[in-house]
Amino acid sequence: MDAVLMIEADIELPLLLRHIVEEACSLVDARYGALGVLNEARSSLEQFLTVGLSDAEEQVIGSRPTGRGVLGLLITEPSPLRLGDLGSHAESYGFPAGHPPMTSFLGVPIRVRVSAEVYGNLYLTDKIGADEFSDEDEALAEGLALAAGIAIENTRLHERVRVLSVLDDRDRIGRDLHDRVVQRLFALGMGLQATNRLPELDLVRERVDQAIDDVDATINEIRTSIFELGDSSIGGGLRQGVVALANELAPSLGARPEVSFVGPVDNSVPQQVADHLLAVVRESLTNSAKHAQATRFIVTLRVGDEAVLEVVDDGVGIDLSTQGRGLGLTNLRHRAEKLGGTCEVQSAAGGGTRVTWSVPLPPSSPNGPRADSTPCR
Repeated sequence: MDAVLMIEADIELPLLLRHIVEEACSLVDARYGALGVLNEARSSLEQFLTVGLSDAEEQVIGSRPTGRGVLGLLITEPSPLRLGDLGSHAESYGFPAGHPPMTSFLGVPIRVRVSAEVYGNLYLTDKIGADEFSDEDEALAEGLALAAGIAIENTRLHERVRVLSVLDDRDRIGRDLHDRVVQRLFALGMGLQATNRLPELDLVRERVDQAIDDVDATINEIRTSIFELGDSSIGGGLRQGVVALANELAPSLGARPEVSFVGPVDNSVPQQVADHLLAVVRESLTNSAKHAQATRFIVTLRVGDEAVLEVVDDGVGIDLSTQGRGLGLTNLRHRAEKLGGTCEVQSAAGGGTRVTWSVPLPPSSPNGPRADSTPCR
């Protein structure tokens, strides 16, 4: 029961499988235990975990088995196998140098149901206090092998879902790049060609300045799309991700952002929201570095019923009448609206700019924008 309940816990698969082998050794009084996980083609062992060997024995043995001998027999004929003397079996391949002697053997296939795909095998050797393993030992081992099969199947299903999610994101981002970025660049090229026919130099300068703003906005969109193509997982959690991002951007900002957190940041923010939060932090700080002429940057993330991110600088501020043209604020607003939230940009007290990006967290009641603020444009 302990091994089965651990499947629902947030434990890495190798640690969970090792725990299952340890439980199996304890339940059937086996001196040694091992668990082999087959590759996707079910042709050889992809992983091989052992219990009972000392570190010195592990080093002397060296390489792990790939599925020959009796281990290979269980791969090709996945059914329980009990032996009184492992070495006397016709398929026995022998042991490598330095391997401890083993006599009695019990092997059972790892699968979820009788007719389901086989994921590997559970091996137990050297029955303590008896010459060979019993029917009861075999039944117990099969129960634990079932738990191992469920854990392996869950892990592989989650991996497939992540791959499909990445492929879907790549397809969506590709369409966005074509629909917005490529078309904008094409229009920009046409507009610059038209400057050759303008009679006055001031008009040419105005057209070129507008083109520069458009290029800046387009670069922001490309950078955002490339960021989304990266790995969505956040090593160490959201808190560590924000701190790492602040350290990364410090050289371009000229100062390290002051970062603070309120609430259960790593435990309450779903992965999808965390990905957007990191992108908003990057976008907001990058805007400050390019346009604000700021010397101080403050990043605050508060987590409760909603996630509220504030990015404040002491720069020259922003002219809200221009709607933030070229600052990439449209991306921030779209990210918030996608999650049912809001994005606001304000003149900060004492000068500078304050960007407030908030989204609800389940369960939540989204709050509307404050009356003294202007939505990001």
